[in-house]
Amino acid sequence: MKEGSIWAVYEQRLRRVSAYIHDHLDEELDLDRLSAIACLSPHHWHRIYRAVHGETLAATVKRLRLHRAAGDLVSTTLSVEEIARRTGYPNLQSFNRIFKSVFGMPPALYRRDGSHTVFQSTNGKGLGGMYDVTMKTIAPRELIGVSHTGSYMGVGRAFETPGGTLQARQLFRPDMKMIGVYLDDPDLVPEDKLRSFACVTGGVDVPAKAPLVHRQLDGGDYAVLRHKGPYADMHKAYQWLYGEWLPISGRAVRDTVVFEEYINNPRDAAPTELLTDIYLPLK
Repeated sequence: MKEGSIWAVYEQRLRRVSAYIHDHLDEELDLDRLSAIACLSPHHWHRIYRAVHGETLAATVKRLRLHRAAGDLVSTTLSVEEIARRTGYPNLQSFNRIFKSVFGMPPALYRRDGSHTVFQSTNGKGLGGMYDVTMKTIAPRELIGVSHTGSYMGVGRAFETPGGTLQARQLFRPDMKMIGVYLDDPDLVPEDKLRSFACVTGGVDVPAKAPLVHRQLDGGDYAVLRHKGPYADMHKAYQWLYGEWLPISGRAVRDTVVFEEYINNPRDAAPTELLTDIYLPLK
């Protein structure tokens, strides 16, 4: 089998394993099970996975479960004990210790004082003067990626595809930036019908071969808010940007998509250090 054909097979297996991990986070996900899904021996599969994704399978599973746990703490009323069990830690002390090592505070304190509280205020009037919004004019950008339908918190699953596919096809470049394009308002559209795209820049140089598709971002004026912290917290930043900043900005929203540019990589950066630029299009 030619080298290109071999990597085409590996590419399909990478997508299959990634989808399985995201769909079965509540189950036991050991190396033997995931290797069987990839139809390769654990010895070889783990090396291929790490070479393409830059982290071990165990690190991927731990990262995804803890990110989901942070989202549960922010957006649900589940008890910390329930979230710990869902994350794979029946021992609450172990969960508290692991969560604190990643997020800088134990889960109960994170629920009360995490980075999502930055955009809240005690008087309900917002904290508009304390946050910087930068005005930028950008040129149109050609992206390449995949579509996603469902919860925006689940778009991380879609991001595994362009990264892994481009790596497997030896088309990924270090200057490519991760871009998330969000088409619907989660307060208006049912969660299972939310539409988004998980993309990288530099699509003009990459052929749109399935599962990848091209998408273009409009150029023009944007208000850019930099969010620091876990992705699960960003809905508060959106509420502040639309509800507090926009009414006093003197600007009107332009009829094109909001997008996010991810400044660092969740595989490399702690959740509390993740940087995301939210681009709001303006007339």
